[in-house]
Amino acid sequence: MKILVVGATGTLGRQIVRHAIDKDYQVRCLVRNNAKASFLKEWGAELVKGDICKPQTLISALEGVDIIIDAATARATDSLRIKDVDWQGKVNLIQAAKKANIKRYIFFSILNAEDFESVPLMEIKHCTELFLQESGVNYTILKLAGFMQGLIAQYGIPILDNQPVWVSGENTPIAYMNSQDIAKFAIKAIEIPETVNSSYPVVGTRPWTGEQIIQLCERLSGKQAKISRIPISLLRFLRGFTRWFKWTLNTSDRLAFAEVLASGKPLDASMEEVYKTFNLDPQDTTTLEDYLQEYFDRIMKKIKEIDYEKNKTKKRKKNSFFK
Repeated sequence: MKILVVGATGTLGRQIVRHAIDKDYQVRCLVRNNAKASFLKEWGAELVKGDICKPQTLISALEGVDIIIDAATARATDSLRIKDVDWQGKVNLIQAAKKANIKRYIFFSILNAEDFESVPLMEIKHCTELFLQESGVNYTILKLAGFMQGLIAQYGIPILDNQPVWVSGENTPIAYMNSQDIAKFAIKAIEIPETVNSSYPVVGTRPWTGEQIIQLCERLSGKQAKISRIPISLLRFLRGFTRWFKWTLNTSDRLAFAEVLASGKPLDASMEEVYKTFNLDPQDTTTLEDYLQEYFDRIMKKIKEIDYEKNKTKKRKKNSFFK
């Protein structure tokens, strides 16, 4: 069985590729730049050049493919807008999948997307869900809350560097999940017939507010966080301001996500039945405590090694001075 992974160089996509190869699947990756995706080839994946925003490139990419796992999404720094990639690009890919008689299309959406029509990414995710469900292509939709990996840059690094940690005045709890664990659900969905034409929440072991994550990072790192609070009204103003410029439209769309944080509605769901359906053990799912513990242990060990080498060099210089 051959799997085409779209968005294979991203935070989630690369974990899907790694896990699929470990499970002995044939993996093909749709990439825009072969050089940036060379590590995937080293892992054993086949690279094919293409772009979901250019439907003519998808025909050959889908030849011989049985399953599509779609982890592509626009980034804030992309020249294309969220609407171009996460809507029109997905429409192109789903239509191409139908023509190619793809057996299954795995799509990643966002939990509670249907509740936030004013947030571009949430609205587009929900519309894509509906389009996929009506396309005639067999699908499985996995609804995520957030990646643990993103918390390192948001909280871990600033705390270690004694830099401000920026938080909004709101504290909507989010059940973050390790992208490695999400990849397991994606591959399992292929193997379990009951998941065809169904949607499932795929979220972490418990929801966390920003304040709780900061407290956890402080405890694990032994450092005090410098907290800078951003009023939700300022984020709304910045969103309106950045919409005036073409080159900041993606940033504006991302800032709209502040409305989700301001809602107070937890991005969380019960996973008990999901684990049963996917035949996975919840005890194997990474907790945020374990994930951050591993990160801080690794970083603190590295810092100690660097300090030791610096002290050793200083001592050698001091001893050589008196000789």
